[in-house]
Amino acid sequence: MSDTLDDLAVLAPAPATDRRRLRLPWHLRVLEAATSYLPVLLMGALALGTWWLVNVSPPPEVQREPAPPRHEPDYAMQRFTVQRFASDGRMRVQIEGAEMRHYPDTDTLEIENPRIRAFGPDGRVTVASAIRALANGDGSEVQLFGSAQVVREAPQPQDVVEFRSEFLHAFLDAERVRSHLPVVVRQRGAELRADGMEYDNLSRTVVLKGRQRATFDSRVRGAAP
Repeated sequence: MSDTLDDLAVLAPAPATDRRRLRLPWHLRVLEAATSYLPVLLMGALALGTWWLVNVSPPPEVQREPAPPRHEPDYAMQRFTVQRFASDGRMRVQIEGAEMRHYPDTDTLEIENPRIRAFGPDGRVTVASAIRALANGDGSEVQLFGSAQVVREAPQPQDVVEFRSEFLHAFLDAERVRSHLPVVVRQRGAELRADGMEYDNLSRTVVLKGRQRATFDSRVRGAAP
């Protein structure tokens, strides 16, 4: 019986699909076979493309430190007046000028034709002026350039102290003035000239540097109490 079944299996007709495929030309049969493998080919091409992109892409850049801020003004004012006050409401400094530029990287003020008035705890006023000035953010430290002048006012005219130079560095809160350039100091009818100086109002001392020359007005000295 098994031998008969085997013979029947051999003699059974091929499926219709196989018969149709056999009747197709060889190049169409190749195309049909390739189409059946198309999803596999696409997956392979995608994997190959991904591998290529990974290899040709530049390596990630090393994280760089942020660039330091440029020395450029963030705001400017013309024909201005700026006033700063202490915590108790008392005015500390008033700055006027033709133009002011603020530099955020150093928190400094560059001022053209400045006129600065600083008010001490005792109410005495110090006035500074020049062609150009460079001040810190709160105006407590000022560098004066060109025809620089600092005048320490006083109730009595003979007690007024005046400094003149091409450069003066004034520390208004500390009540100090210094210069490394030739300077003229005037008070009580006396005029002192030196190559440089250090003045400290709190200790009432003036240190003159380099060559020095003094001129005294005897009339003013005699009139002083």
